Amino acid sequence: MTIFIWIIQILFVPLVSPLCVGIIRKIKAILQNRRGASIFQPYRDLWKLLHKDEVISTDASWIFCYAPFIIFTATLVVGMSIPLFGSFFENKLTGDILIIIYTLAIGTFFLALSGMDTGSAFGGFGSSREMTLSALAEGGFVFSLLVIAIISGTTDVFAISSSDIFAQGKDFLSVFFVFSGFFIILLAETSRFPFDNPATHLELTMVHEAMILEYSGKRLALMEWASSNKLLIFFALGANLFFPVGLAQSAEISAIAIGIIVFMIKIGIFCFFIALIESSMAKFRFFRLPDLLLTSFILNVVALGLIYRL
Repeated sequence: MTIFIWIIQILFVPLVSPLCVGIIRKIKAILQNRRGASIFQPYRDLWKLLHKDEVISTDASWIFCYAPFIIFTATLVVGMSIPLFGSFFENKLTGDILIIIYTLAIGTFFLALSGMDTGSAFGGFGSSREMTLSALAEGGFVFSLLVIAIISGTTDVFAISSSDIFAQGKDFLSVFFVFSGFFIILLAETSRFPFDNPATHLELTMVHEAMILEYSGKRLALMEWASSNKLLIFFALGANLFFPVGLAQSAEISAIAIGIIVFMIKIGIFCFFIALIESSMAKFRFFRLPDLLLTSFILNVVALGLIYRL
């Protein structure tokens, strides 16, 4: 039974993540008075790419060839190391917040390297923008999870998700501020508005798309799939570390089923707000983005100050 639940935990992120992208696109289409594609269209896109031939530049090194596998594997490792539908798992090896943060950073590092590897101008400026945003966002990301770890008294994400962070109601304001800061980081790390436009190939707006422009076929499918995985990972961190309700506390089938249903509802709420943001605001100019990331850092500092004041 335990092995069966672990298999669900390992496969959950790669199987469900394309659905998140499809739901966001569908909600955006509805908000823009369009019919839109099916929510399962991302699965069809991945299937199509996996069956296409690849074109690889003769200037490409091993970094360009193996980066998609490294990035995809990094998202799989993080996906199986965080609470999704249950908080009763024990993962002392990769379940620490710092290991999760820096495993994701390995994926970002190889993504930027692969963008520059072929010498493409688009890949170069995409990598430059990505590393600038990542460097500015990393402090806010670490700080937001550190604050929630201080409130919970542990850095193990499964222990955090099983703790009652709203005990006695004294940390409500801190959680509100730190979640606000985390949500800004979520938008930056997953290349969503106002930091990036995932649906464009215009030179002035590309960040993530510029880095994967040289990829095709199976490697492009892995890059797109890894991007979807990262989106779901951030949804899971936001939903289950800041609002740890509805998670299965035991390995019983009924508890697991309820945990999965509650988690899917939380994902739907995140997808709705992402689609609402992308339908109601324009992408910021690149030079305004550091101000937004600084806002995230300040919100986390305020949250930390509130903890010690109380």
